[in-house]
Formats: sequence, C-alpha cells, structure tokens
Amino acid sequence: MDNRKIRIIIAGPRGKMGMEAVKMVTATDHFDLKAVVDTKNAGKALQDIDGQPALNIPVYEDLAICIHDTGADVLIDLTKPESGKKHLEIALENGIRPVIGTTGFSDEEIGTYSRIAEEKGLGAVIAPNFAVGAILMMKFARMAAKFMPDIEIIEQHHDQKLDAPSGTAMKTAQMIQDVREPMKQGHPNEKEDLEGARGGDYEGIRIHSVRLPGLVAHQEVLMGATGQTLTIRHDTIDRSAFMPGVKMAVESVMKLDLLVYGLENLME
Repeated sequence: MDNRKIRIIIAGPRGKMGMEAVKMVTATDHFDLKAVVDTKNAGKALQDIDGQPALNIPVYEDLAICIHDTGADVLIDLTKPESGKKHLEIALENGIRPVIGTTGFSDEEIGTYSRIAEEKGLGAVIAPNFAVGAILMMKFARMAAKFMPDIEIIEQHHDQKLDAPSGTAMKTAQMIQDVREPMKQGHPNEKEDLEGARGGDYEGIRIHSVRLPGLVAHQEVLMGATGQTLTIRHDTIDRSAFMPGVKMAVESVMKLDLLVYGLENLME
C-alpha cells in the first residue's frame, strides 16, 4: 500500500452500522470517502439525507456506476445478506476490494467468491463479526473445546436481524469443530415436546437464537463437564465497537490478493 489515501465507498449509509462506518472513515486521516450507495436518495449529497454529516459526498443507487465514476479502492458493505452478496459480486467484477460485514454466506458461496477473488487477484474480506472481543471469544471457545467438547451456544440480537443463527454463532461452531469430533449431546433418548426447544444442531453443538428489542449483539458459549461448567461470553454494547475491526479490514484488504473469511485470520 502506498502513501496515498484509501478511496472508499460505503453501502447503506442510513443503517445503524453504515452511519458508524461513515463516522469512522471520515475521522481516519488515510481514508477518503468518495461516495455512498443507497437504495434511495440517488443524485443527492450525503448532507441532504436526514441524520447524516454535512458532507458533500455523492449518493448513488447503482454500485457499478459508482465504482466507475469514483475509481475507489475499497467497498465497505455492512447492510443485509442479500445486498451484501450482490455488492460483493459487483465489486469483484469491477476491480474493487470488498469488505463485507453481512452474514448468511454458505460454505459453497464462500468457495465461489474465493475462486473469483483469486482469479481477479483482488483482496476481499467477509467477516461475520468485526468486534475484536467477539473474535477473541471465538478463539477462546476453540481452545477450550479440546478439553470440554459438550457445548451449547446462545446468541442474542436485536429483533430486526433477519438471519438465525447469527453468522458469529455459525463461525464459532465451525471453529470449534476444527478441534472437536462430531458427537450427540444430552440424553440419547431425549425428545422435544415443543419443536425447536433444543435449538439448532450443528455437528451435535446446539445453537439457540434470541431476538428482542433492546439487544445489540451478544453471545455466550456454554461448556459442561463432570462437576463443572465454563461460560465464555461477549457483549457488544454499542455498534461503534465494530469500527476498529472494519478499519483493520480496510487496511488489510489492500495488501491481499485473495478472499479472507473471518476477522480472526487478519489478527494472527
């Protein structure tokens, strides 16, 4: 990466995460916010949108046109799963490095996008969670799973979240499975009198999703063994907690020529 500023497009500036991203990018000396992409307000400036800072930054509806007009280096997308996937594809097709913070990517989709990124020689980052503390929680859970393989995950999010379980919960389970053999937990004859009462089942790990107003993003990994339990918990109190991770991803993606899934892979 040279000394010039990293030119950035942000998708979804009106969302709660998007608003935090606008603040972070405009407050970072070596970042340059070139434009935003919004499903409304095309043709306006950012300063014309309620709740946005007084910045004369153009608003686009079409990401491909935005990339062409601005010559940006990086796309930050912290929107919703379907929008994030669509924008990831458009970014790679048009030679811009995507940093995607939406969830809901399947293993097959990650494999497909990884091949495209490698063919294009472009860096890309997909992160189910940008909070550094959440990444540490996942790492600690993976370490502990070698010794306490009976595990359940409870993730809690605001009631506007569309996917369940969360990408963080799935990523946690996948990391645990790297060191844990698939196994059935609980009594071998247990049954659900109410369907779904035991949560989702990922290789024997039970995952429970809670959706309530007032929550932001919270997760605990519960482990049990003879005579003892261990709980590893992370709480996101404010969405500003995600921004140091987004900043790290933007700086890192400029040095990559492949897709990286999970912020933990940038923290090694």
